[in-house]
Amino acid sequence: MTPEQIDMVQASFKKVAPIADTAADIFYDRLFEIAPEVRSLFPEDMTDQKKKLMQMIGIAVNGLTRLDDILPAVQDLGARHVGYDVKPEHYDVVGAALLFTLGKGLGDEFTPELEAAWTETYTTLAGVMIKAQEDASAA
Repeated sequence: MTPEQIDMVQASFKKVAPIADTAADIFYDRLFEIAPEVRSLFPEDMTDQKKKLMQMIGIAVNGLTRLDDILPAVQDLGARHVGYDVKPEHYDVVGAALLFTLGKGLGDEFTPELEAAWTETYTTLAGVMIKAQEDASAA
């Protein structure tokens, strides 16, 4: 991630944060539409899960300028996904749902450059989570 990409991601998330509840609804609706098999991995009442999602994205986005500070939390989250029966291939559909959500939430402001910045950010963090999950599974 370049400093410019980090700036773009952080600035765009500030525009999504005020519509966090709607964004979480869009995200999970899209996730369950494109990957209905993952619905069983989540609780029936999604209220807390939606809040956790937006909080975690906020923490990650705000911490992009100091990755060393947030990587332990990202790794811990990845390791916890072992117990949730998450598979590495699930990260692709989560990324797709995230980009879809950002596109809906930001509209015309979600330019190809911004999409590339978010893709790089998500790919980087998901890679850390997948590695931590694999390490936890092997342990």
